[in-house]
Amino acid sequence: MSDFRIRPAQMGDELEIVAMVRELAEYEQAADLAIATPEQFAHALFEDSPTVFAYIAELMDGTVVGFALWFRNFSTWQGKHGIYLEDLYVRPSHRGHGVGQALLATLAAKCESQGYPRFEWWVLDWNDSARKVYEHLGAEPLTEWIPYRLTGDKLVHLANKELKS
Repeated sequence: MSDFRIRPAQMGDELEIVAMVRELAEYEQAADLAIATPEQFAHALFEDSPTVFAYIAELMDGTVVGFALWFRNFSTWQGKHGIYLEDLYVRPSHRGHGVGQALLATLAAKCESQGYPRFEWWVLDWNDSARKVYEHLGAEPLTEWIPYRLTGDKLVHLANKELKS
């Protein structure tokens, strides 16, 4: 299937992006956590100096079938930026036709053109089909790093903790 194209997200795509984020959240069994609004995405993606970016996969008739949302990270060891892929989603009816691979290839090409030595993302440990695709493309799982996260009350608590001098 080569009747699709990959393009940078543009104003107006935020509605489809939010819809696909919610579809992805349902698939990942966390639908209640997907609370972002189209307005929030429009602001994040299209403000004067955005720090979040997206590519859209669409059919030639303009039907949106997938997206990749990413931002730059930074390696202190290498002294260079890289790309962190926050979300990659292809609608079920268009999986297995190269759409996901095309989105990943677009981001890999972005790394190459910008001189970014790293392209990273997370995948749920139970998502075997995605892991197989990524490994088929040459990606390697990182096993020596464990992600940590602070949210909610614990984040507020740490933010308000008095620093000892």
